[in-house]
Amino acid sequence: MSDATQTSDRPARRRPPVPKTATVTATSVIPGGMVRLTLTPSVSVADMGLEYTDHYVKLLFPPVGASWSWNDADLDPATMRDVYPREEWPVMRTYTLRSWDAAANTLDIDFVVHGDTGLAGPWAASVQPGGVIGFAGPGGAWRPSPDVDRFVFAGDEAAAPAIFAALEALPAGATAEVFLEEEDADHGLEAPEAAAEVTLHRVLRHGTVHGTELVRAVVESGVAGEGRASWFVHGVAEMIRDMRRHLFVDHGLPKEDVSISGYWRLGMVEDEWQASKREFTEEIEAAETAALES
Repeated sequence: MSDATQTSDRPARRRPPVPKTATVTATSVIPGGMVRLTLTPSVSVADMGLEYTDHYVKLLFPPVGASWSWNDADLDPATMRDVYPREEWPVMRTYTLRSWDAAANTLDIDFVVHGDTGLAGPWAASVQPGGVIGFAGPGGAWRPSPDVDRFVFAGDEAAAPAIFAALEALPAGATAEVFLEEEDADHGLEAPEAAAEVTLHRVLRHGTVHGTELVRAVVESGVAGEGRASWFVHGVAEMIRDMRRHLFVDHGLPKEDVSISGYWRLGMVEDEWQASKREFTEEIEAAETAALES
């Protein structure tokens, strides 16, 4: 990805990343009401630079009524935006990689499926081996530091793949507390084995608003006041707002110790959330500054 040449004081517009394709090679149902897809990308996994535990890709879905499909043999992902009108450009949905295998050249992605609701979930539930999807990426910027021996993770199902990948990467001798919000006991995700000492707190929503029970569990645990740790907090945006206040305002945690960001927001599709995310974060930061100065 490169920046266009700046000719004014306005920020340069980034060119969209060139999309690639991946072929579904296996599907499986996993605990938590989720589906795991194994994908073989059109590029080498070994060349994708996968060095973090929160890597994600932007899956690119044909919009409703599109005249094209990723299974079209003559479709060139690099030039499709030049060929098709804007209304037929792909619809983007972001998903974290659960795992990858450079030797097998595969990527695993876990999808939450809510019946026929949404775009990616129904596709993941119905796609068969041989199906093709476009994607851009990967992105990612966080992994457990080998210089830290205490970690705290908090997130919902959307953050579970990154949390589980991080647990697998923790060194022996480290400790980790995991606050994982799930719908109910019947939808419990299967946590991986880890070399570190992991304490898993399963936080059940039982139909309450996403993030509410997770914040309550972390606050009531008192873990933020138990000494310095490396934090990884991701999930619904409303939870992020409350957790930031708890960590940065109530407990004064150093921001460099905390990876925290909203993966999604209640009542918004991804395009709406991404368009409003910067403003949302700026409002939160302003409120935090005011609270600290009062």
